[in-house]
Amino acid sequence: MASKLFTVRNSRGVQSAYERFIAGEGVPVLGGFGVHALREISMAAWPRIGCEGAYLQFFGSDGVVGVYAGRIAPGGATSPERHLYEKIFYFLEGEGVAEVQQRDSVPQSIRWQAGTLFSPPMNTLHRLMNYSDQPALFLALTTAPLALDHYRSERFVFHSDFVFDDRYDGQENYSTGGFGRINSDQRQCRLVGEVHDNGSAESAGKPRRIKITRFEIANNSLVAQHVEWPAGRYRRAHCRSGGVALLILRSSGYSLMWPSRFGTQPYTNGLADQVVRVDWRPGSVFSPPANWFHQHFNTGKEAAQTLAFYCGSTKFPMSRQALGSGIVDTATARQPSTLFGDDDPSIRSMYEAELAKQASLP
Repeated sequence: MASKLFTVRNSRGVQSAYERFIAGEGVPVLGGFGVHALREISMAAWPRIGCEGAYLQFFGSDGVVGVYAGRIAPGGATSPERHLYEKIFYFLEGEGVAEVQQRDSVPQSIRWQAGTLFSPPMNTLHRLMNYSDQPALFLALTTAPLALDHYRSERFVFHSDFVFDDRYDGQENYSTGGFGRINSDQRQCRLVGEVHDNGSAESAGKPRRIKITRFEIANNSLVAQHVEWPAGRYRRAHCRSGGVALLILRSSGYSLMWPSRFGTQPYTNGLADQVVRVDWRPGSVFSPPANWFHQHFNTGKEAAQTLAFYCGSTKFPMSRQALGSGIVDTATARQPSTLFGDDDPSIRSMYEAELAKQASLP
């Protein structure tokens, strides 16, 4: 990833329970702001999970959302596991079946493919099976940091037999119950959701400013939010708490990030060296640090699509608000954002230059 990448350092000098746990798992722990290509990261055999994998411990994780990637061999399967934290899988490659069992009930088999979101309900026994003849690649987002840091007992988190039957009681039709609308742009799901590629973000010749769909799965507080915005536009600068992981699904571009204490015009204020640039493409994963401004710029020839994971359920809100000033608007290079005053002129000039460069490519 073309950005300032650093090794994660713990300024406290003492690791948290979650940090100790992932360090002892025997797989790579990748730090910094993000990874440019999930398909290309180094993974290692992971005995506990039963496939290859790696942890992604970014600066922006903020001790809330845990991130790891896994690769299941053709015809392979992960080991059965259960735990006292929420988890959402997003499948980038492969197809197969997820098996979920609530204590003594009959296991349910749920089909998945590239583009599927799946969440095993809290503390259910679950595993993934890859039925394709190619490796299956997935990204997993969890609330494991919250659980492990609070209880500080792996035995309790991974071996409790408590049944959360208010979330899921093993009913046969739970995984196929369809969608229930929360409102016009949010979907509440049962165990699975599909992230569809809807093509261009153009409708009747008029560009949409932005399109947002939120997926709330398995009665979790951890949600997935799909965002699409047109080519030739960029997202407004916004600032929020940490604990958000972003996966790029479509198009190419870059994001700029800088500490909020430097204000909204870092280049004008002579702080260009404090701005982190993250170039992205489909399969890039990154996490803006807490209380940093960040802007997302689409330089590709098609609508950009991202998938954000954070604790922000509408139905089951948490006392800690993961999102701060959530901005749902875009601007063009010639029509700047005005939410925080005028954009930094250097930011607009940079975007114009990037668009011109892309237009000149064959």
